[in-house]
Amino acid sequence: MSRVDPKDYEARIGHVTTRLGGFFPGHSARVRGHDLHEFTVDKRWFDLYLFSLTGRELGDNERDMLEALWTFTSYPDPRIWNNRVAALAGSSRASAALGIGAAIAVTDADIYGLGPCLAAFDFIGAHVADSDEALLQAATDKLRRERRLGGYGRPVVAEDERIAPTMAKARALGLADGPHVRTAFRLDALLAEGRWRMRINYAALCSALHLDIGLTRDDYECILATIFLGGMPPVWKEHNQEAAGGLFPIPVDAVHYDGVTPRRWPD
Repeated sequence: MSRVDPKDYEARIGHVTTRLGGFFPGHSARVRGHDLHEFTVDKRWFDLYLFSLTGRELGDNERDMLEALWTFTSYPDPRIWNNRVAALAGSSRASAALGIGAAIAVTDADIYGLGPCLAAFDFIGAHVADSDEALLQAATDKLRRERRLGGYGRPVVAEDERIAPTMAKARALGLADGPHVRTAFRLDALLAEGRWRMRINYAALCSALHLDIGLTRDDYECILATIFLGGMPPVWKEHNQEAAGGLFPIPVDAVHYDGVTPRRWPD
């Protein structure tokens, strides 16, 4: 974070300075030097999203790849940890904005969601030029130190069902052979052969593709914040339309209690 000279704050009193854009009521809106409505007349929403965030006009293949990465992990399953928040919000009759916003916030986790993705982004980016020996040594050191490596290994099952369709999409778009994607799969092979027996998961491949497209860590963190969004509104809606409180009900006899024994209360 850059330091601000105290004198600079005086110039900021009463107004906001930004290079990103502006809204002029009744007249226009601007984004990075362009009239928003003229600039986007023949563009998709995702084009605007990426241009506003990065300042770059990505190629159609790059945009389609990033949009596919959102699509391939948008599971409308209320059991998934962040979707569960949206579903419970619907079941309790909280608003869609509140429930979905809370579910997005829960995505900012350590062992799921943003945590492994950002860890994989940092690791693959730092070791893309390593030899196989150096790459495996760096991964081994991290595993011994932290007992986990973002982007590798997965609870419940070893295989990640998102890898094959993502790579098929990447090949179709000409993005499957970048240096970071190759590094991600080199490490996958090294870990699979060694004693760790850990396979690549979505976090590593997603991170490698963003690195090859040239996005910064801040860009990636912003994109990750809503990468699971597609599954959240439908689970909120479904459970908002069902019996209130009907999601994951817990009967009294399912609660293990070893506190004070039952007692009579005065009338």
